[in-house]
Amino acid sequence: MPSGSSLSNVIAVAVFTLSFGVVSAKETLEGNLDPLIHLPDSYQLTPDELEALFDQGNWSTNPYFEWLTSDRSRAIFKRKNQPNLKVNLSLLGGSVPIEEAIIDFKDGKFLGVTISIFNRGDGGSISDEDFMNRTKLVGQHLGKELAVRPTRREAKPTQGMLTEGYIWISARGKAVLENNPRERSNGKVEFLRMRLAKRDAGGAYEAATRTRSAASVRLSDLPRNVARRSDGSVFIDGVPMVDQGSKGYCAVASAQRLFEYYGIPSDMHQLALIAGSDPNAGTSSMAINRELGSIDHLFKTRFECLAVAGEGSSGLFELEGEKYIGDPITKEKFFRIIQKSVDDGIPLLWGLTVGQFDEDPPLTIQTSGGHMRMIIGYNETDNRLIFSDSWGAGHEFKTMDFSDAYKATHGLFSMKPILR
Repeated sequence: MPSGSSLSNVIAVAVFTLSFGVVSAKETLEGNLDPLIHLPDSYQLTPDELEALFDQGNWSTNPYFEWLTSDRSRAIFKRKNQPNLKVNLSLLGGSVPIEEAIIDFKDGKFLGVTISIFNRGDGGSISDEDFMNRTKLVGQHLGKELAVRPTRREAKPTQGMLTEGYIWISARGKAVLENNPRERSNGKVEFLRMRLAKRDAGGAYEAATRTRSAASVRLSDLPRNVARRSDGSVFIDGVPMVDQGSKGYCAVASAQRLFEYYGIPSDMHQLALIAGSDPNAGTSSMAINRELGSIDHLFKTRFECLAVAGEGSSGLFELEGEKYIGDPITKEKFFRIIQKSVDDGIPLLWGLTVGQFDEDPPLTIQTSGGHMRMIIGYNETDNRLIFSDSWGAGHEFKTMDFSDAYKATHGLFSMKPILR
């Protein structure tokens, strides 16, 4: 006979089964991403073929990947360990486990892929043996695919080169395999990352294979990205999308998007490590100012705090160090700051309290508290602010009444490349 406690459990399970049906066991799926790294076949891959290769089966959404953009130009694969589903991701016939992969398409064809082979935020830790094995296997594969020997790249933090590793460049494409300098992190591996792209891929893919770090675009090039619609909308087109996931990485996720827009290779895990971001902490203006202000020089950019909320409800002010200076910034001046930056093709990092005011499209889940978004445009005719959230597809282009946006703001920040 079962004990009293066990009998209670049996009854509870029986009731659950009668009420809701048989409890299904966790399903485990294996996602081998070799089709993304075998040349030249990978170069012919289209969004439709990606969906066919990784079919969603009976799941309501694709369990392997999700589109980060509505036009299917960027997708992300993530390792999962949920109550009813486990998804393992790997390369090279399952011999190299990975954390996530982002694949980019241009004009409906494969452009490049960035793969997090390991990052401490998701993977916890990795042994020296495992790290060396993954590095060796992936490195051998890249050398074979690109038919060229690699060039060793050393970290040079004072010159903006924050990673070390190997670079492959040939007529068949280009690739980089990189990790954090371990002597600067108490011997720990924080991340191991690879990028593989077509030979003519620009932006962050091009910058990742350089021996010096800098934006691959000039300030004078950025106004070309500004689009103007007949309805009065003026906005910056082509800002890459990332999804911060469940971690409170909105600040560094937004910074990653901004850096990719400038053609500076990075990811939110690397930025969080450098900036000392706490994924469980809130997003205060002072914290953002400290975090992003501490990393701008490393990426050859210039960070500026344009406005920050004063204590209580005393309005927005300029910030010098951590002191408020000058008179309050009026709504009109706030708009002109945004207008000039957008017209110059420079997205702004926008700290605010979400959930206070209506926005279009509306939030599907009730959300409140501190958050960071990107301001990418304005519509002076309709008095609307145009912004983007780092939450994936459907969040690329959103609007809010400008007066409401001004009231919700607790920080406005600029980070732009030094190269003119």
